[in-house]
Amino acid sequence: METSGRRARPNTRGWRRGKIRNASNPRRPDSDPGPHLGWRCNPEPNSCSLSSLRSRPHPEPEPNPDPAPYKAPSPDPVPGPDLDFVTDPDPNSNSSPDSGPDSGPGPGPGPSPGPGLGPGPGPDQAPGMLRDETLDGATVPSLWRGSLEIRSEPKSCQTASISTSEAACQAREQVDAEVQTDPPFPVALRYASQQDIPGLASFLRRVENLIIRELDKNWQSHAFDGFEVNWTEQQQTVTCQHTLCYPLAQAQKLQVTGVSWNATGSVVACSYGRLDDGDWSTEKSFVCTWNLDRRGLNPKQPSAVVEVPSSVMCLAFHPTQPSHIAGGLYSGEVLVWDMSRPEDSLLWRTGMTDDTHTDPVYQVAWLPEPRHSHRFQLLSVSTDGKVLLWQAAGSGQLQLTEGFALVVQQIPRNTKLKKPTRGETEVGVTALAFSSFDPSLFILGTEGGFPLKCSTAVEVAALTRMPSSLPLRAPAQFTFSPHGGPIYSVSCSPFHRNLFLSAGTDGHIHLYSMLQAQPLTSLQLSHKYLFSVRWSPVRPLVFAAASGEGDIQLFDLRKSSQKPTVSIKQTPDESPVYCLEFNLQQTQLLAAGDAKGVVKIWQLSTEFTEQAPRETEDLDQLATEVAS
Repeated sequence: METSGRRARPNTRGWRRGKIRNASNPRRPDSDPGPHLGWRCNPEPNSCSLSSLRSRPHPEPEPNPDPAPYKAPSPDPVPGPDLDFVTDPDPNSNSSPDSGPDSGPGPGPGPSPGPGLGPGPGPDQAPGMLRDETLDGATVPSLWRGSLEIRSEPKSCQTASISTSEAACQAREQVDAEVQTDPPFPVALRYASQQDIPGLASFLRRVENLIIRELDKNWQSHAFDGFEVNWTEQQQTVTCQHTLCYPLAQAQKLQVTGVSWNATGSVVACSYGRLDDGDWSTEKSFVCTWNLDRRGLNPKQPSAVVEVPSSVMCLAFHPTQPSHIAGGLYSGEVLVWDMSRPEDSLLWRTGMTDDTHTDPVYQVAWLPEPRHSHRFQLLSVSTDGKVLLWQAAGSGQLQLTEGFALVVQQIPRNTKLKKPTRGETEVGVTALAFSSFDPSLFILGTEGGFPLKCSTAVEVAALTRMPSSLPLRAPAQFTFSPHGGPIYSVSCSPFHRNLFLSAGTDGHIHLYSMLQAQPLTSLQLSHKYLFSVRWSPVRPLVFAAASGEGDIQLFDLRKSSQKPTVSIKQTPDESPVYCLEFNLQQTQLLAAGDAKGVVKIWQLSTEFTEQAPRETEDLDQLATEVAS
């Protein structure tokens, strides 16, 4: 450490405060108090007397002829205050500019020194002189830093290293559960006390016979026959839910020739072709499907499209396979597609062989095999007079298993029919409907306008020369009174085993019973053709018909047996409605296709979907009264 280089001011009081610099400790009894302080220590440790301090005379300094610079003594090994006093050259001076708040009377340095406490030079310093000195600095080793260096170790950062690991999930344990809520706790059951059990048993014995008698009475009652609870929202009017079309087919001016719902009731399919084309058609057509349950349904973009080389005249979904659909072509061929495979959808086809129809196929239907109800065969009818039964074989071919032929000579003559044209031997078939009660019984509509009751169980051979790999049989068993023109559609009642409907070009709908030739009733619906008629799958007395005037007629025979209950306008320009189908799964939906290439999905009102009590009995009574 070095002292300041400027000159010290003279101190008139004879002393000034100095910095601590290696002085002896005055509190120790064995230390020399120095020439400036007249301390006298008692023999006892740490005992000092103020009176002795004041009575001690100040020794006179001895002259030093050769003053030398002051050197600090070596550090005292005993810790204590380190004092360094500097004498003033003028001991008689009383004023000092350096006087501070420490000046005052007392045994220490103050404004007026007491007796025996006058200023004087140090032992190694000449009296009355001030000199600038440069002193060596004192170095004190740090014990704290040394101990810290022993414990410290070099690190790249102040925090500990971060450990990472990869895991499949953030949870330590995985638990699979069906629901996200905790399982409910079992509710504690409150049991009756022992005192209530005898009373309860006595009560049950008293009412047992009464309860059994009432249950027997309810079991024999028919008040709720045919009644089913419907939890759907009440629909007051018939509304159009969807308007579906395929623009490419409309650009070719193709017509919707058939519609069908799949097994789930969520997909509707339509076939495009021409019904007004009387010549051989070779232009391509389409089969399109729409999934109505799909979010973001585009009515102009089908879910699946199949391009067909010939006009498709009819189609039918498989009863249990939701993606399999069969179609009959204008060329006489029958094909089956899998709509879930858009790249290669064709499953089976009949091919152009001797067994294939030679005229357009106007209807196809799936039939369960007699010995295997889970396996189905495909039935097709055509205006060439043949009814053929197909089964899937290997290599994507449909193989003929049974065949029937309608020959004029073998038509039953139980009713008056028009004489056939000379040379005509076959009876053209235009419509088909199977009985809901007898799988071997079906109704055929013919070009001659008369319905035929037929059976697949007949053994009579058909008198025909048509080529076939199998012998053909004659299925006709009964003939009904004819319409005024060809029949385009027939439908068997799902609620009565003997009733069926037929619609023809004369604009009439006939209600027939299979027990008599004459129709039970005839309804004039249109002055144009009637192309389709379908019985409701949920209402025994409700059916729908599609007219050539662009209307859909809904009948409820409980309200009226002569006029429709509701008439729906399908096409604004009165273009014909060619086909319609009820949805067997979602019974409130009805699909209809028209000559403009449009398929409309109608939602029926509640009055057409909720069965009334005893409605089946009303249908039986209506059939009996009309027949009598």
